[in-house]
Amino acid sequence: MRIIEIFHSLQGEGPLTGVRTSFVRTARCNLRCAWCDTAYSFGPGRERSIPSILREVVRHRTRHVCLTGGEPLLQRESVDLVRALSGRGYTTTIETGGSLDVAPYLGIDAVRLSVDVKCPSSKMQERNRWANLGRLRSRDVVKFVIADRADYRYAKEALARHPTRAEVVFQPVWGRPPGPLADWVLVDRLDVRVMLQEHKVLWGDVPGR
Repeated sequence: MRIIEIFHSLQGEGPLTGVRTSFVRTARCNLRCAWCDTAYSFGPGRERSIPSILREVVRHRTRHVCLTGGEPLLQRESVDLVRALSGRGYTTTIETGGSLDVAPYLGIDAVRLSVDVKCPSSKMQERNRWANLGRLRSRDVVKFVIADRADYRYAKEALARHPTRAEVVFQPVWGRPPGPLADWVLVDRLDVRVMLQEHKVLWGDVPGR
């Protein structure tokens, strides 16, 4: 697999926010979101074998792994890595940009999918793979990164058109005031979670944290 970095930190997003986690960040991405905060992952990275990845994860002594990117679903070995992690008792969250088919990962034990839906501010909204939302389970997550009121309206309309069993997270673009998004959700009484990126609150916008 082509890997950018493997590191030990606290999960900063989603239902496991604050939980000690081993992160495996894959190289390359097929999207170019306008507000991307991990553009350093677009490069080729370094070739790593699955056994070498597992050895590094074991050293972190965590129960949770986050496979992120870049776009991990671009790499055919990702399925094998996730199966290997599951077989060793790890719970793995796969963070994907939402443009690729998640079906190959749904049958693997102890896997949670975190699937982005790209809003207009990302400039990538035409790449959303809507079929993914109907396939997700209650333990999975659908995440909307929201920059402004137009993104918020887009997210509401997307959920109405494409119902999902997954938990829904609205996350403000880092650096934008988060209060307005929380107010909009309260006024509309939406059943979503408004969440910040905790790792950035703790350490700032620093790679490998």
